[in-house]
Parts: sequence; C-alpha cells; structure tokens
Amino acid sequence: MIVMSNPTAGCEEDYNDWYQNIHLGELVALPGFKCAQRFRLARKLVEGEAYPYLAVYDIETDDIDSVLDTLRAAALGKQLTMSDAIDTSRTHAVVYEESGAVVFAS
Repeated sequence: MIVMSNPTAGCEEDYNDWYQNIHLGELVALPGFKCAQRFRLARKLVEGEAYPYLAVYDIETDDIDSVLDTLRAAALGKQLTMSDAIDTSRTHAVVYEESGAVVFAS
C-alpha cells in the first residue's frame, strides 16, 4: 500500500512527528501489515505536481479486502490516532500487488 500525503500548511514538524512516531506503529499493529517506511521527495523527474511525502506499507495476506476492511474499521472506530497536521483533502492511497519478479543489477 502506498500513501502520498501533504502536511497541513504550517504544521510540517507536527505532521512528521505524528506520522513517524504514532501513525506508522498503529498501522503495522493491524493484522496483515508487516512493516512501513516513509520517504521525503528528493527530486522531481517530470513536470507536474508531486507529493512531498510517501509512505510504503508492506502487507502480507491472501485476502487484501479483509485487511483493508480492518483498516477502515480501525479508522472509523477511532482506534487510529489522527492528526490535524495531515491534509486529508490532499492524500492519495492505493494498493498495488506484485506483477513480476524483482530485477537486480548484474
């Protein structure tokens, strides 16, 4: 699962603290989530808007819908700590599945 997001204007420090020290841990505690890591935009390679932050969540499951249902239930049930420091109106979240073998440099 990949989540691209923006901090609320003027709240970048709070956003980074909440995301790294609260949010990632709460999500990887949910069934199916194995690990998570955040990234900060370093370079744009093409023109257009780019999200300044990206989080990659490794999910291991035979039933992705069940994992996502659990995630939604946790969010709706207030089991996940949310922060006003994330601009939820400008967040993009998607799930990708493997579609080929990893290619390594020789």
